[in-house]
Amino acid sequence: MSQPPPGPVESLFERFLWSTRYCVLLAVIFGLISAVALFIFGSIEIFHVIQKMVLGKLDDTAYLVAVIIGAVDLYLIGIVMLIFSFGIYELFISQIDIARANSAINILEIKNLDELKNRIVKVVLMVLIVTFFKQIVSIDFSTPLEMLYFAGSIFAICFGVYFMHKSH
Repeated sequence: MSQPPPGPVESLFERFLWSTRYCVLLAVIFGLISAVALFIFGSIEIFHVIQKMVLGKLDDTAYLVAVIIGAVDLYLIGIVMLIFSFGIYELFISQIDIARANSAINILEIKNLDELKNRIVKVVLMVLIVTFFKQIVSIDFSTPLEMLYFAGSIFAICFGVYFMHKSH
């Protein structure tokens, strides 16, 4: 049994409803702008710390490591924004044909929102690990209990990463 053809009002409304998916272009555009800004700011941080090092104005290794880790953190968040932008574009608008032509790169193999979420969660977890490492570099331990807490937190991160990879 076939359905009767839609009426003009229903047809118009469905066309309008389907066109609203283009609203995600705002998220795509601003996600890409955010990613580029994060890559630029991370690079500027590294450039400044290298400049200080070359000029002899930097002798604090912990500061150097903290700045570089902070820049890596910005790069990872930029990657999250790229994956997000590419993913929602492909899910709501169209496949990126030029990217599909290059079979060596498979970051766009996202078929649904769950896959997009899983990819973003993995990168966010890496951001949290890098942020944790950045904070740990600057901590001075004064008691053995603090060292034990530190070891326990590293174990908890490793445990979480192990189970995240085990699930795939």
